Amino acid sequence: MPQDMQGQTAQSREVKLQQLKELRISCPHCGHHLFITLDTTSGDQDYYDDCPACCKEIHLNMHIDEYHQKVQLAIDSDDEQVF
Repeated sequence: MPQDMQGQTAQSREVKLQQLKELRISCPHCGHHLFITLDTTSGDQDYYDDCPACCKEIHLNMHIDEYHQKVQLAIDSDDEQVF
């Protein structure tokens, strides 16, 4: 679910494994741009990081696709309710 200008709260990116160093993302709460560094050596990861601007938690879910040699990163606010 890509992030758009209407305030969507999820973002997804795919990056080739050998090109991955640092990514620029935007906070799903306030839109502040920040850089994150991903470590793909540990496999799939699910973790939280705080936005330096608004101090709210950002949920990052990283999936490594070994077959296609890509990394998929889903970013959301994790405050959405699922019914």
